[in-house]
Amino acid sequence: MCGIIAYIGSREASPILIEGLKRLEYRGYDSAGVAVVSDSELHLTRSVGRVRGLEDQIIKEGVANGSIGIAHTRWATHGGVTVENAHPHLDDVKQGHSIALVHNGIIENYLTLKKWLEEKGHTFKSETDTEVLAHLVGELYDGDLELAVQAALREVTGAYAIAVVCAEEPDVMVVGRKGSPLMIGVGSHEYVVASDPSAIVEHTKQAFTLDDYSVAKLTRDSIRTSTIDNIEITPQILELELDLGQIELGEFDHYMLKEIHEQPDALQRSLQGRLDLRAGNVVLGGITDFARELATAKRVVFVGQGTALHAAMVGEFLIEGLAKIPTEVEFASEFRYRNPIVEPGTVVIAISQSGETADTLAAIEEAKQKGALTLGLVNVVGSTISRETDAGIYLRVGPEIGVASTKAFIGQLLVTTMLAAFIGRRRYLSQDELQMLLVSMGEIPAQVQSVIKQSDQIKAATSRYVNRDNWLFLGRGLNYPVALEGALKLKEISYIHAEGMPAAEMKHGPIALIDEGMPVVVVATRNSQYEKVLSNIEEVRSRGGHVIAVATEGDEEIRSLTEEVFWVPDVPEPLQPLLTVVPLQLLAYHAAVMRGKDVDKPRNLAKSVTVE
Repeated sequence: MCGIIAYIGSREASPILIEGLKRLEYRGYDSAGVAVVSDSELHLTRSVGRVRGLEDQIIKEGVANGSIGIAHTRWATHGGVTVENAHPHLDDVKQGHSIALVHNGIIENYLTLKKWLEEKGHTFKSETDTEVLAHLVGELYDGDLELAVQAALREVTGAYAIAVVCAEEPDVMVVGRKGSPLMIGVGSHEYVVASDPSAIVEHTKQAFTLDDYSVAKLTRDSIRTSTIDNIEITPQILELELDLGQIELGEFDHYMLKEIHEQPDALQRSLQGRLDLRAGNVVLGGITDFARELATAKRVVFVGQGTALHAAMVGEFLIEGLAKIPTEVEFASEFRYRNPIVEPGTVVIAISQSGETADTLAAIEEAKQKGALTLGLVNVVGSTISRETDAGIYLRVGPEIGVASTKAFIGQLLVTTMLAAFIGRRRYLSQDELQMLLVSMGEIPAQVQSVIKQSDQIKAATSRYVNRDNWLFLGRGLNYPVALEGALKLKEISYIHAEGMPAAEMKHGPIALIDEGMPVVVVATRNSQYEKVLSNIEEVRSRGGHVIAVATEGDEEIRSLTEEVFWVPDVPEPLQPLLTVVPLQLLAYHAAVMRGKDVDKPRNLAKSVTVE
């Protein structure tokens, strides 16, 4: 959600900023803008729509050369999609200053600040909370941009990642952060600031994440980091674990398709070094120090949103099935606000691809306040959730650019399975039981590859139903969350209305929706509830619905009951979601392409939701 890129150095800023904005497009946005300082003047360009339009506008109008600038992609929160509401925002020029600011997050007390500034004579041109912050910095500016930003942030309630430049200090940039990600790349006589490492890695791999309630003053040859109370701090510069090739589209038409095809390699990376087949054990270094607390836990609570919540629901089945610990799943957005009961022995596990999901962060803060042990299952190294939790496990699936999560979801499933096995071995699982599970787990990457090879068949089947506007997705047990995920993927990127539910729930109301030819996707692998699912398929067929099944290879019985079948290898039940979700990802992808939708940038959606 929204993106920041900023540059200060010896090179021309505009091309770097535009390229950085393109790297950030996948996060979701509706407008974009650039501000460059040149000859002690601010040059501002903003537009509604795609970054390409902004780039064309800059080329047409011509922007003065400058080696310091800030840029932003906005996803509307306060105010509609207009040029006036696009970032960067300026302070009130009537006050005699010329400050430009970009901002991710939400200023919760902006109305109070706005009223105070209006009483001082400030006039606002937009509906945004961000412009209020720009005016506040301008009001407090007295010749030192760093001190003005620090003072302004001490008055702010909410979340922010900001980058600020000033015409009166043309060789200085100040950035700050609280609750919204911001990273500073350290180059040779230059710095690249961004809300996402994908916009930095082309220029340098040396970077650090700014801490909450801190700011950094950047010049071309120096950096000073401090708290908003002006207490100097020393950042820890790390090597970015990201290659430029990982974020390039390559031979694929869309990032989503590329990332579906990357899943076998992503799973292999996630497994590497974590399966000790000889000892029959799972090696998870990030949680080893808390093995005793996990083994004696009285209760586990998963928190997440969207796709991550579906991975958490699979986790509930796995923790209860393999480790025999009572487990529940909560929407992170609800957990914080309902005064949850967190008793001694409670473990709260947060799942998030980005590690920056605002609702999930808030849930973790609530859990820590109440004394829970907190774990984070995230993909992005150094992300806020990875730092705020007591311990955690990285997915290690590589960067995910497509807004609709695919390889991150399958990575979440795998890591959750390993976590359940890790705890289960310390409770009730025998070494032989775990060893057999681990052997099967090691075969999953190749089996996912075999499912992906059915893409053309899935495409052909999808074409027969793509014009239908209502779909049902059904599953039972571990495959119920998979049905939810399949429905979510279809509606996210193709805009087809789809509902996912437990197969048995269908006859308690939703069966009224089924009419002649309605596509009903049923995850019907051979497992402990197979016979029940067959009964549900018969109920659909008797009402004219057309069944598209995800079934176990060699199951001839299912073929006679369905219009379409997508096959997955036969694996132990705890591992089935790792395979059954793949055909549903491909179905959603092909449906979106056939309907002419923007697969990687679905409307109204953002990759990382960093505001509540």
